[in-house]
Amino acid sequence: MQAWQYTTIKGPLESSLTLNEKATPPDAQSLPKGHVLVEVITAGVNPVEYKLPEAPLYGKFMVQPPASPGLDFCGRIKAINDTDDSLKEGQLVFGALSITSKFPKFGTLGQIIIAPVSQLTALPPGVSPDDAAAVGTAGMTAYQSLPQDLIKPGTKIFINGGSGGVGSFTVQFAKALGATVTTTCSTANVELCRSLGADEVIDYRKLDVMVELKKKGQIFDLAIDNVGTPPGIYEQSQHFLKPDGTFLQVAMQSSLSGMLRRSLLPSFLGGGKRQYRLVRVNINRKDLQQIGQWMAEAKVRAVIDQKFEWKEAPKAYEKLRLGRTVGKIVVHVGDA
Repeated sequence: MQAWQYTTIKGPLESSLTLNEKATPPDAQSLPKGHVLVEVITAGVNPVEYKLPEAPLYGKFMVQPPASPGLDFCGRIKAINDTDDSLKEGQLVFGALSITSKFPKFGTLGQIIIAPVSQLTALPPGVSPDDAAAVGTAGMTAYQSLPQDLIKPGTKIFINGGSGGVGSFTVQFAKALGATVTTTCSTANVELCRSLGADEVIDYRKLDVMVELKKKGQIFDLAIDNVGTPPGIYEQSQHFLKPDGTFLQVAMQSSLSGMLRRSLLPSFLGGGKRQYRLVRVNINRKDLQQIGQWMAEAKVRAVIDQKFEWKEAPKAYEKLRLGRTVGKIVVHVGDA
């Protein structure tokens, strides 16, 4: 098979990738129980795929060289080692791999991957492989940042960052669940966020987000932070969240100590005055099925910033690194 691989990281990940046209594929005969081999059609890319390997400590211990980056995929089942009758060889599926103690050796920028059956589901009719590959990690993060037990029709949600890979899904999922949504984005993406269903959009290039939120008063049931700015947004959340409101943190803060402080420091010692949760993502079939159903029903769509062909795969990370991505970036890996 062909695979974009790296053995060591020197500088940016994309500079360390080489195309191996005779890479050794994973072996169907040694496929673990509960797993499938998937021939990848389209892969989605995520910032974590270059951030962790480039980190000196993480990169040294978590990478299994030679390795291919990539977590999100849509592809065709090539082999199965499971008793799940709903999966068949040749079936189109989509999902995402997980980062556990190590990065997957066979990432989705290789043409064949090993995937747990619990982390994929059938591709619904009418949904394209490109759109399905865009779901993966971002879609799971968005869905799981919306606690189902706290949302009912009319729930008011503030989503900080509505045009990125995660935020563009969060806005749509919240609307599909019946919520009223206020979100933020730059001037160029205001109309996009409105088209995704946002009831109100705050243009952070023209308005001070914190000033606008404070004007509204304590009206929001949930606040979801996909951005991490403006600084102190959680510490000031009592001005716009209801007394029983919850602040959910998706974007990583600049320091681990900052997140621990938010999680542990009581309000009387200077901590926030609203419940604070870190969003921890669990890739699972049930949530993937729900997202797939919404896409098939045209209630949700993937926002794709750019599609790269196989030979241009490293450029996908160059583009992603710029931090101005609207929606997701995908790479065409194999034939549909």
